[in-house]
Amino acid sequence: MGNVYIRPAVATDMPGLMRIDHTGTSDYVWQLDLRKENGQVIAGFREVRLPRPVNVNYPRDPLALADEWAQRSATFVALTGDASIGYVCVLEHSHATTVWITDLVVDVQSRHQGIGSALLNAVQDWATSRGARDIFLEMSSKNYPAIRLALKFGFEFCGYNDHYYVTKDVALFFGRSLL
Repeated sequence: MGNVYIRPAVATDMPGLMRIDHTGTSDYVWQLDLRKENGQVIAGFREVRLPRPVNVNYPRDPLALADEWAQRSATFVALTGDASIGYVCVLEHSHATTVWITDLVVDVQSRHQGIGSALLNAVQDWATSRGARDIFLEMSSKNYPAIRLALKFGFEFCGYNDHYYVTKDVALFFGRSLL
């Protein structure tokens, strides 16, 4: 991972964070299967290996994220030297003592080096220090690397929304207790 420093983001970080390549590739997807049986809707997900890697577009417009970041409870940035190589955005629901990770992005050249894990650890430490009991992570069903990271950290699948993102991608929700 090298010399990576994680700190709360400041306003001057935003242009660099918006320039990070938010796209990815995936060899797998979580495919949603919906069917009706006896008047009931049954939903299921299955991991499907794709015949070839697909490009995964970020489900939000990175250039519009600055407005959304202003509404987040916290944003942490990963830096090497002065270069921003990743970030994570957090939304805190203090009345329910829950924390939602809405964005977790690592620059393409810095992936598979533990940056995402370091950002996730920073959020978990922050959430625990604030008395949060539960933490949730959202991602596109096409973002298999993020799904694997969530599972590695002990998150469990806890829901989905098939109309969550403007891209019409299915959002998956994973959660875990911090206690």
